[in-house]
Amino acid sequence: MTYDVDSVRARFPSLATGTAHFDGPGGSQVPAAVADAMRDAMTSSLANRGAVTDAERAADTIVLDARRAVADLLGAPPEGVVFGRSMTQLTYDFARTLARTWRPGDEVVVTRLDHDANVRPWVQAAEAVGAVVRWVGFDPATGELDDVAGALSERTRLVAVTAASNLIGTRPPLARIATAAHQRGALFYVDGVHLTAHDAVDVAALGADFFACSPYKFFGPHCGVVAGRPEVLADLRPDKLLPSSDAVPERFELGTLPYEVLAGCTAAVDFIADLVPSGGTRRDRVVASLAAVGEHEDRLRERVEAGLAELPGVTVWSRARLRTPTVLATFADHAAADAYRHLAGLGVNAPAGSFYAIEASRRLGLGDTGGLRVGLAPYSTEAEVDRLLDGLGSFLRSA
Repeated sequence: MTYDVDSVRARFPSLATGTAHFDGPGGSQVPAAVADAMRDAMTSSLANRGAVTDAERAADTIVLDARRAVADLLGAPPEGVVFGRSMTQLTYDFARTLARTWRPGDEVVVTRLDHDANVRPWVQAAEAVGAVVRWVGFDPATGELDDVAGALSERTRLVAVTAASNLIGTRPPLARIATAAHQRGALFYVDGVHLTAHDAVDVAALGADFFACSPYKFFGPHCGVVAGRPEVLADLRPDKLLPSSDAVPERFELGTLPYEVLAGCTAAVDFIADLVPSGGTRRDRVVASLAAVGEHEDRLRERVEAGLAELPGVTVWSRARLRTPTVLATFADHAAADAYRHLAGLGVNAPAGSFYAIEASRRLGLGDTGGLRVGLAPYSTEAEVDRLLDGLGSFLRSA
């Protein structure tokens, strides 16, 4: 199946500036179709959800369409799709709600590979009720997560693990971790923010009880999503207004949903489904498109890694056997932040930092400053990779 990157790029107005965007892990560029869908929603006749007026029915349709679209993207049931302001906000909400079921001495497992949004909410919720936090590390030499099963016990209530490190790209063995967690009677919360843009997710196959992601990382608007198992959500009692719906998933969504944002989410999933010509259901087309995207991004990742290996004093920290097209690099005697600024002056966006993966950055010995992160995207090209490598070469020669 041929992946036509030039055709894909033509659908992103922002790419016309000529800037090379290797900053997708922090938020992707947005295709025109998503912006159009959001504008159309905002300029149409809408009201609070209902079934009496046309405006009420239009709002209800937008919400239900968005749940179905995200469900098709993630291989999850639409009745378990919860929308919120951000993945961080939703994770805090679920952490507080779940903590009500914990008792002193219960245990929560988090990892040093994760973005802090899948660490701090659980740590703080555990501390508030006297639960114990168990930490799982990773090997800096390989980037591989340590054995999670070894941290579990009969007191484990929740295991929180990233689907892919947003700092070094490592993809842990989620299905194996899920099995170990469920054997102990624990729930499994997966941060899928970084993975969802790069591979077809199947929440059921991964064994996730909760799978969190952020549409603005895969061409959509700024918001957050948690796809939960409906039967698990039904047992949770979050804070909510008295007259608001107690149905699942509505009981987890505070206030009126942003209809224009949800329209953008649906458009983003439709955009992904149409990245390559294929047939079948929208879910089938999503899987086919992301398979083609993965092949494209992996070719470029190998080109980036080969080019970095030829530059003097460069250390690449993305080393796991299975990883996303995300490369973290540092430079001997040169600050990553200086390389970031140099590249920005050349129209190449590859930011530096720890990117909220603060525990991972410290585990690598990089402190809070991290390194230069190169995040490839479906719209990245070989020519852009060459610009990146040439820019780093000029930086190292002139610095």
